[in-house]
Formats: sequence, structure tokens, C-alpha cells
Amino acid sequence: MSRTGNNPIAIPEGVTVEVKEDVITVKGKMGTLSQEFSGAAVKVEDGQIYVTRPSDSKEHKAKHGLYRSLIYNMTQGVSKGWVKELELVGVGYRASHQGQKLDLALGFSHNIILDIAPEVKIETVSDKGKNPIVKLSSHDKQLVGQVAAKIRSFRKPEPYKGKGIKFVGEELRRKAGKSA
Repeated sequence: MSRTGNNPIAIPEGVTVEVKEDVITVKGKMGTLSQEFSGAAVKVEDGQIYVTRPSDSKEHKAKHGLYRSLIYNMTQGVSKGWVKELELVGVGYRASHQGQKLDLALGFSHNIILDIAPEVKIETVSDKGKNPIVKLSSHDKQLVGQVAAKIRSFRKPEPYKGKGIKFVGEELRRKAGKSA
């Protein structure tokens, strides 16, 4: 088992944390997040958050690390925010946005238009000679990851030419083509 849950979480400057019964609320300059928890106890002391478990049962050990990670992600999100970048690799693949609508041209007969949640900020970068990039940013790590996964699911990278939507910096496992 991991010992992640034993590490205290330092509260960044400008972030306030409230614990009421089974709900923790974190407020910062980027926004407000709250999380319900069970099977763990959360205490705020001396500018740090401590997550403890009531027993050493398998369920409590699992939830201990889980809630510690979720609370850490919340504190980082409301202070700095989270960013995911997606790269569109392929001839004719384009991305543009208007407000909260993302328009993707991915080689299908019609463009894909996706409504993005209002908490997520979209930015599209299309430089000549480079692949288009879609930047997603928000204070909620789970939401950014979910939206990025949804966009990537429209055209996953294929292993032969590497065409598709991939995360920036992602290493793809490439295969050799046909040999005569």
C-alpha cells in the first residue's frame, strides 16, 4: 500500500479550508471546490491539512490515500489551476473555438462541435507549419481531465502514422508497417 495519505498537505497562500462534518470546502483566487468524504478524518492545523484513517482495514487504507490526493488537487487547483494541452496530428486537422463551443475538423464528413463546461477555459493555437493545439484550463482537475479525454476520444492516435489527437508530450508506441 502507498503511504501517500500520511503526508500532510501545505495550504498555499490565499487559500482557505473549511471542514464541516463530512464535507471539505476549499476557496482560492481561481474558485471554490468542495468534496464529501467518508472513511477518513480531516483536520486543519498550523496551515496544514492532515488526513487520518480510523482503522487499518483495506477500505480505510484505500480511502485514506484517495482523499489525501483529492484534497491536494483541490488546494493546487484553486491556487494555480490545472492545464491540459491536446495536439491534433494529421493533414487537415483543425481546431477553433467561439465562446464555449469547440469546433474540430478531424477528417470526418462533418466537423465536430462540442459544448465545453463553463468552468473550463478553452484556447486554440494554430501556427503555420505546426500542429494545432487545444489548451484546456480550470481549477477542477477532474473536470479538465474528463473534457480532455472526451476530446481525445473523437480520434485517438493510431500506431502506424501517429495521426489523431494526443496529449502534448505523450509518447506513442509506434508499429512498423507492412514489409514486402
